[in-house]
This record gives sequence, C-alpha cells and structure tokens, in this order.
Amino acid sequence: MGGGAGVSIPGTFRIASGRTVFATPETLIGFHPDAGASFYLSHLPGHLGEYLALTGEKLNPAEMMACGLATHYSLSERLPLIEEALGKLVTDDPSVIEACLEKYCDIVHPDQMSVVHRIEILDKCFSLDTVEEIIDSLEREAAETNDAWCSSTLRRLKEASPLSLKVSLRSIRKGRFETFDQSLVREYRMSLQGISKQISGDFCEGIRARMVEKDLAPKWSPPSLEQVSEDMVDCYFSPLSESEPDLELPTKLREAFN
Repeated sequence: MGGGAGVSIPGTFRIASGRTVFATPETLIGFHPDAGASFYLSHLPGHLGEYLALTGEKLNPAEMMACGLATHYSLSERLPLIEEALGKLVTDDPSVIEACLEKYCDIVHPDQMSVVHRIEILDKCFSLDTVEEIIDSLEREAAETNDAWCSSTLRRLKEASPLSLKVSLRSIRKGRFETFDQSLVREYRMSLQGISKQISGDFCEGIRARMVEKDLAPKWSPPSLEQVSEDMVDCYFSPLSESEPDLELPTKLREAFN
C-alpha cells in the first residue's frame, strides 16, 4: 500500500500471493499518491489509475494480475519454495528467473464483480476533467442503474479530502505524460508542499482521524470541493523555496549499476 507499493512496482518481477493487497489510500489521509504512483497508476488500463488514486480502493491479487501491477501469482504457502529456488540461482538473467518463477506460479482470474470488468463505466466517469464532473457522472449512473458499485465509489470519494482529490487527479494526469524520474521529482515537491501546512493542514488532520485518535471524522480544510481553488492546487506543483532543493535522483549510479 502507498509508499510500499511505490517501492515494489518498479521491480521487474512482482509476485502477488493470496494475502497480497494493493491500494493507494492517501486521499483518505489528506495526502496524494506518491513514490512514483502518479506514473504507474496513469499507465494502467483506461482510467483505472484515476479511480484507484481518488478512492483509495483495494485490489486483490487476481485484479493486480489482470491490470499488470503484479507479474506473477503464487499461493502463499509456496512463497518459501520460491525464495529457496531463487536463492540457488547463480545468475541474474531475467529469462532464467522467469523460468524459475513459472514453476511455482499459478493462473488466476478476477471474479465477475471485479472493477476490472467495469472499465467501460469507469472510463466514462473517471475520464472527465474535474472531480466535480466525475462525482456528477457517478451520481447519474447510480440514479439510473441503482448500481451498488457506483454508490460505494461515491461514498469513498466523499470521505476523502476535497483538496487531495483535486491534487491527486491533476497528479495522475501529469504522470501520463512524464517519465518515471520526472514523476518522482514532482511528487517529492508535492509532498513537501503538502506537509508544510502552508496550503492546508489536511495531512495532519487525516493522520489524526485515521491513525491517531481513529475517530474517522476528519475536518477537512477546505471542507468541500467548491471551496478548493485552482491556486491552492497550483501551490502543490510550484517550485520549492531556495532553501529546499528539488529531489536529485542518483541517475549516474543507476546507469553504472545497469
């Protein structure tokens, strides 16, 4: 989840087991998906990335396989066998590792109620330009179809920080046209702006409500989407102060390693 997913997703091989859960729930604590999330979420099928970023909804192992977040699935009890087999390899050749993994991995499919089977309606709603339009579209779908998924999705959106929703939507849209490195540098800037309290105290309030006092009743500031100005969102993407340089990635070290 969250930053932990960000550490894992860039890996060449990503094994999901029966206990694996994926989510980027940052909007529910007044933050935004980071650690590369705006890049890899924006490259998922359709507008699944926007849905996951805004709602913080979870994916199970079968869904992770279906959308490409995981490369392999294995039963949890086989994980020690995989670790043992990989430990005996004397090469880092990807084809050899792939062949080793295939011996222990299984095929799995998401059930018919999964969000990956709702790409058409998901794209219809989450491809829209603003959070307000996304919510309006979901409300129309809920009224016309009485679909429980639409109602559940609306509830998730209305629990999140309004400011975080707008910031996260813009972030995902930017990630679609950036390199992974560019997304990391931008997200670092956004994260420092978000925790500075100069724009809003939503991050601290979200942590209080979800993790400290656990009353699940955050008092967001601003409290509604209508009160979130473009200037507030812009501030998340603005340059840092002279005393706080941008993130500098160790690209030379990485190139030497490769």
